[in-house]
Amino acid sequence: MIYCGIDWAERTHDVALVDDAGALVAKRHISDDAAGYKLLLELLAEYGDTEDNPIPVAIETSRGLLVAVLRTGKRKVFAINPLAAARYRDRHSVSRKKSDPGDALVLANILRTDMHAHRPLPQDSDLGRSITVLARAQQDSLWNRQQLANQLRSLLREYYPAALEAFATWANALCRPEARELLKAAPTPSRAARLTRTQLQAALRRAGRKRGIEAEADRVHDVFRAEWAHQPPLVEETLGKQMLALLLQLDAACTAADQLAEAMEEAFPQHPDAEILLSFPGLGIQLAARILAEIGDDPTRFADARGLKAYAGSSPITRASGKKSSITRRWVKNDRLNHAGYLWAFSSLRTSTGANAHYRRRREHGDWHAAAQRNLFNRMIGQLYHCLQHRELFDEQAAFPAPSQAEAAAA
Repeated sequence: MIYCGIDWAERTHDVALVDDAGALVAKRHISDDAAGYKLLLELLAEYGDTEDNPIPVAIETSRGLLVAVLRTGKRKVFAINPLAAARYRDRHSVSRKKSDPGDALVLANILRTDMHAHRPLPQDSDLGRSITVLARAQQDSLWNRQQLANQLRSLLREYYPAALEAFATWANALCRPEARELLKAAPTPSRAARLTRTQLQAALRRAGRKRGIEAEADRVHDVFRAEWAHQPPLVEETLGKQMLALLLQLDAACTAADQLAEAMEEAFPQHPDAEILLSFPGLGIQLAARILAEIGDDPTRFADARGLKAYAGSSPITRASGKKSSITRRWVKNDRLNHAGYLWAFSSLRTSTGANAHYRRRREHGDWHAAAQRNLFNRMIGQLYHCLQHRELFDEQAAFPAPSQAEAAAA
């Protein structure tokens, strides 16, 4: 059997092929383009790669065009953690030497000796992969939007506290179209104080507000006309220009987040697993799409529910050595899935009486809020694994049976 290792880079890649005995049978230096990919496939075919019996490949990344080319057909592609690859390198040399061809050889030998200890990339559907791209991009856009909103808020605190006071009653204050439109109309507190009620109402209408325009305009007008401390006029104008530059970035981030959310809400319901995910309490389209994006739709990816729980970081981990033993939460996990799980558990408290009761029992047992949330997420994601495997919708009574029923089942 032949094993392939690829040390990838931005422009070129090093390829190494080894046999069962660990002997290097071939090596190539290919370019990161269509010609290089063709050369790689020809090299694999020369050493016995076929559609029914492809040569497994180890590489230190799970994305990119090279990986997409390798994943065609039935080939198993193993994304090796760079830290793990560095540890394997020490098995071949104690001098700590390093080279790109040598790293490719190390990756090939990882599959030769320990392929059973590493997982190949899951065989997700094209629709599942596209939802993964959309969900992660939308999540990144939300984080970017919030970061820019925080920067804008810090800047407004330096010279424009009236704006923060005026927008305080609105949810997602600075990210709202009304707030951004008012800041464009009055980038400084001096200009804001000169705005009339008619101008404020026009700004609210331009932002898309339909109700309560006059009442909100009157409230904002009173806030802007109140007595506030001011920076020197020249400094205030300069800060206003800085604020407008930052506001342009926030506008773009808000637009990107909205567009990605619309694309995700259009794509996710088309997936076969969407109905099952949306049947769970606390999961809407966006949060359910994030869950699906991280667990994928390959039913063979996880051997059992425990594997999925460990991947999500919801199950505890035991550290035992000698007489010492401790049970702690997992630090190595899928951070995106763990973050989505925390939001899922939190939102399920209002939509599921069973989830709320489970959370309360954990708090009474002595868990802190985060630990109780993690325990609830651990239970919910185990139930999700069961439903996806058996193609069943969420059942509140089966998921959180009454205490008497649970005791009877235990007996």
